[in-house]
Amino acid sequence: MNAKSALKSMRLRTLPLSTGGVLLGILLAVADWKVDLWTAVLIVVTTVCLQILSNLSNELGDVLRGTDTPDRQGPQYGLNGGEMTVADMKRLIGLFVFLCVVFGTAMTWRAFGTLWDLTPILVLMLGAAAIMGAMKYTLGRNPYGYRAKGDIYVFLFFGLVAVLGAYFVCTKGLGLHWKLLLPASAVGCFSVGVLNVNNIRDMSTDAANRVTVAILLGERRAKIYQTVLVGLGWVLMVVYCLLCWPSLWHWMWVATLPLYGLHLRGVWTRSGRALDPMLPLLVMSTFLLCLLMGLGFCAFLVF
Repeated sequence: MNAKSALKSMRLRTLPLSTGGVLLGILLAVADWKVDLWTAVLIVVTTVCLQILSNLSNELGDVLRGTDTPDRQGPQYGLNGGEMTVADMKRLIGLFVFLCVVFGTAMTWRAFGTLWDLTPILVLMLGAAAIMGAMKYTLGRNPYGYRAKGDIYVFLFFGLVAVLGAYFVCTKGLGLHWKLLLPASAVGCFSVGVLNVNNIRDMSTDAANRVTVAILLGERRAKIYQTVLVGLGWVLMVVYCLLCWPSLWHWMWVATLPLYGLHLRGVWTRSGRALDPMLPLLVMSTFLLCLLMGLGFCAFLVF
């Protein structure tokens, strides 16, 4: 195994999606509380490790089940491209499980000053669930990614857990309020949208041994579903900003609207492999939206 093939399988282009949600949670916490810098850094590092673990496990599961073939519509990575062995991938997955545990534990200790209280124990349990969820998407005897349940996992962990969890850890378990469910759910919708486009692109190869929401809906209705996900995400963000004290700074994220328009246009005018550029477009659009919203709420305090 060489570093180049390993980096391919890590799918670094997906990292802005997972980090966008936690950055939003961190920045909203900064707007409300005094946040420890090292806690914030460890949250981001742990999230990156979890995302890479999910990507590696997904590739291994798809290869072992014969889902990834030479006819795959998406890009070829290290294992499905023949540059890595199954043993190589298992070792790499083991490394990232270890890194998730180490950085997640360090994050919890830094935030709460102990690992032996109820709140940090609950955070560690949530971290363990995130590790298991990342691995069980396509691995194991009954992976939920093969039973059209991936959308639920992505909404929960990339949306609710990312935003609310980051805010919760940054504020040491204090300060959570119900309104935060709105941006967290919006990020969840956008994240499910990334998965849905991926599944629309791969419908022809997935149909043999995998059930996804896109396959259940069919291509046209899956594209309608995509439009609803993006539209609902924007509605939730707008409602959140309206419920907060109004300021033009709070609306900086609206500048990303043309990117989402380009994404939906591409989804409706492309099929198969031609849809692949729509994934990084939605990933980067969501990352920028999260960053601009978080910075806007912080800037409101300064200006």
